[in-house]
Amino acid sequence: MKLVLRGHHLLCLQGFQGYGYNKDFVKNMTNINKKRKSEDTTILLTNEADNICEYCPNLKNDLCQNQSQNEVIKSMDNEVLSHIDATKEHDSLELFAAVENIFNSKESVDKICCNCRWHDECLFYQKL
Repeated sequence: MKLVLRGHHLLCLQGFQGYGYNKDFVKNMTNINKKRKSEDTTILLTNEADNICEYCPNLKNDLCQNQSQNEVIKSMDNEVLSHIDATKEHDSLELFAAVENIFNSKESVDKICCNCRWHDECLFYQKL
């Protein structure tokens, strides 16, 4: 199984506990979270709309809400991707283990998570 994921979604998936924009989004996020834990899953990284965004009600013409919001989201992605080789396909289990080691303090995710609307519910953020 191959997934395409935005950089910041590598953090979101680790903190996901069933909250989301609507039922379809939550169902998709739950399925992707399950797939990313499989030994046969690989991940391609991006700073564009990904497999999670496909079910987001804020996705309009492949942009998150609008151009301004999209740039904020891209900067979150790029901050994560600046620590990971985004030019290759990754083994999912190895990638998520590496991400957990890289982003292991609140300071390490400040630029990414500080304005996230989900950070009060996010288990990844809360454990830091």
